[in-house]
Amino acid sequence: MQGGRLQRLIGFQDDVRLSFGWNYSDDLDSAKSMEGAFKEDVPYGVERWSLDSRSRCLEEICAELATCDKLVIIGAAVEQQELTEIDFSNTAVIAADGSVGAMLDFESLTCIVSDLDGGEHIDFAASKSQRFVIHAHGDNISRWQKVLDNWSAFSNPPSLVLSHQTNESLQGMHNFGGFTDGDRAVCFALWAGVTEDKIELVGFSTQKVGVWSGATNPKTKMKKLSWMKKILSFLNLEGQIKD
Repeated sequence: MQGGRLQRLIGFQDDVRLSFGWNYSDDLDSAKSMEGAFKEDVPYGVERWSLDSRSRCLEEICAELATCDKLVIIGAAVEQQELTEIDFSNTAVIAADGSVGAMLDFESLTCIVSDLDGGEHIDFAASKSQRFVIHAHGDNISRWQKVLDNWSAFSNPPSLVLSHQTNESLQGMHNFGGFTDGDRAVCFALWAGVTEDKIELVGFSTQKVGVWSGATNPKTKMKKLSWMKKILSFLNLEGQIKD
């Protein structure tokens, strides 16, 4: 992704904070707390969560995305029937948070992009050692701490990539741009080198709160989805939103 484009996708985060009245310092506190939690050689006692292991995880994801013919990104409004109609031959899949619960299996799944409010659906995927791009923001610090504590006890924990939404350079963490799990998944794919013509969005809607969304305030969620649409419009992908 070109640098100017990435900076605009990161700039949307400032716009969102202003729109909702959120403080940058809260996002920074969460991101720095996550950075600190992963500075140990073996974070949470999990070797595959080390800095080197997380770097390898990111490299593996990027390699899969580079060789696929098509990338399907699944949003929270997806219906399972939609997934049965997709030809997954040489297709990579990124699931946005709880939408992974709609998948019948993980055979084509490359990773899950999540701020960790997907509940039992992401817990199950984590227990099956699926790869996650987990996100720190000002409203989820206690949640990511609790989830990671739980996941670290799995016999085969998931591999991780860490992301944040600040303007700082943080060790072992990345800002891929975007805001909601859905549009951030798109931003991540573009950052990894996938071109727009390879991307197919399934289950993206601005008209309803998706069935696979985590617990949320419906009014706030609808406003968040309007920002998702603005970001996807900037990327010329708004035509794939179900309205």
